[in-house]
Amino acid sequence: MDLLSVNSVNKSYGGVIANIDVSLTVPKGKIVGIIGPNGSGKTTLFNSIVGHHPIDSGEIYFNGEEISSLPIPKIARLGMLRTFQQTHIYGKMTCIQNMQISSDIDANWKRVFNPFSKDVDEMVNELLAFVGLYKKRFLLAGDLSFGQQKLLEFAMALMKKPTILLLDEPTAGVNPTLINGLIDRLHQVNEEKGITLLVIEHNMRVVMNLAEHIYCLANGTMLADGKPDEIQNDQRVIDAYLGN
Repeated sequence: MDLLSVNSVNKSYGGVIANIDVSLTVPKGKIVGIIGPNGSGKTTLFNSIVGHHPIDSGEIYFNGEEISSLPIPKIARLGMLRTFQQTHIYGKMTCIQNMQISSDIDANWKRVFNPFSKDVDEMVNELLAFVGLYKKRFLLAGDLSFGQQKLLEFAMALMKKPTILLLDEPTAGVNPTLINGLIDRLHQVNEEKGITLLVIEHNMRVVMNLAEHIYCLANGTMLADGKPDEIQNDQRVIDAYLGN
């Protein structure tokens, strides 16, 4: 069963065409990757899927519901969340506070200054330990390294118990010594928590070891898709991306 289905999506900004007739599917419970050169339309596609901006034409279905005209909060409440290339955290708040506020889909700031339930606090500690940040839980998020901030944002997304998580370059800026651990955590989230993952990634070692199916975008169009070994040996992908 396809949890997410993107059908012939087109998106342009003025005279700049970002996505041209792009289609892809993400089966429930799977890990799917998206690769491609800078400027190929990957992040634009993510923004379209989560409701950041309206598409020009096409259809996007999530769990059987057409969502291309829905606002971000509504899509989030349906169970779809994303992370960003540049982290969206609250730098002047502690890691714990970032996690607590993330338990609320609507992110009500006033909640930070009121007691949270025991269940929320237990989940905060569990997920901070899961991403390796438990010992830093009382630090201001802005004092973490960039890689640690990305791990915090990942944990913040998990607080909302998503059905599908869209990860935009999750290993970018992460210390190479931490990347293997991050790959393991992504597999754990998928296998143990049942969260479907759609991942944009430039690190080919990561995406080839993580994703079961990979799509390659180039110049706003879908160039190829297939299993990791098929993508690695696809001459079109080599010429447009891997060869560079």
